[in-house]
This record gives sequence, C-alpha cells and structure tokens, in this order.
Amino acid sequence: MALHYYTVHSINEIEAPQWQRLLTTSCRNPSDSQVQPERLYPFLDYRFLKALEDNHCIDAHRNNPRQQSQTGWLIHYLIGENNSGEIEQILPCFIKHHSYAEYVFDWAWADAYQRHGFQYYPKLLLASPFTPATGPRVLGSANPDWQNISEVLYRQCVELDLSGFHINFIDASSHQQLSDQDSVLGRQACQFHWFNQGTDQKPYQSFDHYLEHFTSRKRKSVKKERQKVAQQNIRMIRKTADQISEDDIKTFYHCYQMTYAQRRSRGYLNEGFFQQLLQTMPEQLLLVCAEYNDQPGQSIACALYLFDDTTLYGRYWGALAHADSLHFEACYYQGIEFCIERGLQRFDPGTQGEHKISRGFQPTLTYSAHQLLHPEFSQAVENFLSEEKQHIESYRQDAETLLPFKHSG
Repeated sequence: MALHYYTVHSINEIEAPQWQRLLTTSCRNPSDSQVQPERLYPFLDYRFLKALEDNHCIDAHRNNPRQQSQTGWLIHYLIGENNSGEIEQILPCFIKHHSYAEYVFDWAWADAYQRHGFQYYPKLLLASPFTPATGPRVLGSANPDWQNISEVLYRQCVELDLSGFHINFIDASSHQQLSDQDSVLGRQACQFHWFNQGTDQKPYQSFDHYLEHFTSRKRKSVKKERQKVAQQNIRMIRKTADQISEDDIKTFYHCYQMTYAQRRSRGYLNEGFFQQLLQTMPEQLLLVCAEYNDQPGQSIACALYLFDDTTLYGRYWGALAHADSLHFEACYYQGIEFCIERGLQRFDPGTQGEHKISRGFQPTLTYSAHQLLHPEFSQAVENFLSEEKQHIESYRQDAETLLPFKHSG
C-alpha cells in the first residue's frame, strides 16, 4: 500500500509512543521478529532527538529550507501515513547548510559545485545528527523498501530545490539495495570495531580471556599499558543509570569542552543536552570516570558512552590532566570490559584511529548512499567513488594484517 508523506518540523509534533513503536520495529532482528528489543538504537530514539532539539543543537524548520539556521541542521521529518491516516513510517531527515558533524566527508564535492557556479547547499540528509554510528534509518520497518524511499527523497529534493540526498551509516544490505538503483551512488569507508567473540565464535568470559587470543608480544603491550594508569595513582570507575548524578555530567562536560579548547575549537553539544539525556534515558548511559586515589570524587577525565541491546557506542571524551595511556583505558579497555560483562556483541568506539588495531578493534566497512540531481556532477562523483572504493578495500586488507590476534594473518 502506498503511503502519503508530509513533513513535520519538530519532534514535538509527534507523540513519543508512536515514534518509539516505529523505532522498535526498525531495531528488531528480522530473523527473530517476535523478540522486542529493550534498549533501542539510541541515536534515533525520541528522547535523544528531543534533547538535541530542546537544547538548540538542531533547529526546528523556519518554513524556508534555504534559510540558514544557527546550527545548520533543519529538522525535516518525513511522516508516511496509510490511507486510514495511521503513521506507518518516519524518515528522520534534515536539511543541511553545511557538512559538519556528518563524518561522511563531501567537502570536495561542495567545493567543486561552488567553483562551477552551482550551489551544493542546502542538501537533504537522512542520518542521526553528530553520530558516525551505523543503525536503522527508516522507522517502521526492519527491511525498508529503499526503491520507494529513494523516490520520496528525490521528490523532496526537486520540490525544495536541494542539490540531492544523502543517507549516512546504513547497513550493508541497505547499501546494496540502494547501490543497485541506477541513479544512487554507494560509498564505503572504514572504521574500527570490537567484536565479542573469539576464534571459537563464543563470547569472551573476561578481559584476561580476551587477551588470551592475542600474540604474546601484543598481550604484554596491552597489560603494560593498563598498568601505567594504575601506577600513576589513578583508578577507573564505571557508572550507569541512577549511579550517574547531575554533578557527574557537569564534570564530564567540563572535561569534554576543555579537550576541545586545547584544539582551539568547541564541542557541538551543550551541557543541557547531556543533562537531559541523564533525565530521560539514563538506562542507556555509561560514564567512565578517572580520578586519583587520594582525591576521591574529583574526576580528571571522563568518557560518556551510550548502548543498546547489542552494541556499546563510544561517543564523548574529555580530560583535565594528562596521564600516560589514560585515553586508551577510558575510551577502549573500559568499554571492552563493559561489553564482556553485559554480553554485548559489538563495541563501536567512533571514527578515526589506526591505534585501535593493536588493541583488537577490527577494520569494519561502513556505508552511505548519495543521489545528486546535477547529472554531470553525479557522473564525476561516481568516478571518484569507484577509485575511492579500491583504496578503502586495500586499506582494510592492510589493517587486517596488523591485528594482534593469533593466526590473524
């Protein structure tokens, strides 16, 4: 049955239970459709997006999609209704006036448009803001009809005079379905993810059990790195849910912004956003704090994670003091231990970082899809992506050879 689509410009125009019901369907494993996920993919959760909007990290639509907004993220949620007026699908889209905080880099495409006298912005983006983490992109279906959805997005671009649409951090199946369409361009990139299974395909029982799968030299290196933190009189504390206080978030946020300030920049997100997450979805937060043993309650570094039923997402980090190997401990090893304790299948620590390989994070392809309305630019980008794909695959294969596991090749 064909759906009728209309746009809402604020998440407050949709009832939370309705949104969450559709997200639940999207997060359900198609092979086990009777199982209801308890913790949903957090970055398209109603509460996450509402916190972004309530704290002005993203903007409600100002009726004119070509009008610049303060954040460059204009909310443009597409709502699909059936003939009975029931909402069956939501496409959480944004009209973008820049490419910041997308982590799928198209700056060169925008520059080429500008040099030839065309406008690349605004564009249409289907993604989770500020989040380079793969997850569902269509609320209401675990197996979306991408042919129909791409047609809906294309029509939006034509009607609103947008340069094209972009769908970031989709799964491999969605990427393949979209790439099979004549006018949609598939793109690959590489991140480093940790997986909770040894060579016997069974979950790890402890961190030591995990290290047993390393070569001797790599195992000693990790143990030495972790010992350095303890030798600096530092202890690590993991907190979840109601163990995390408002003061903890305040301290974390200070660490977070101080780390950005050292690079002469500022984080995209404000303290109000993080405090609202603590109030509305504490059961999906993990806060790792580092403090000196003789100064209890005074954190010198913090890492804030989110997690769902299957995956831990390393998202935000900051430090007030330098300590050897502390970043690796707070952002990687503590996360691995948490995954093992909770039985989570995967740990996605975010973008960048060949340094993750020696710690057991495996090169993992990520995917996006793009359609540009200008035919000549679309052909040029297609040629670029073909060459880029070969480079990405070569890079992934080279990274595989550097993994610390026994018999990793």
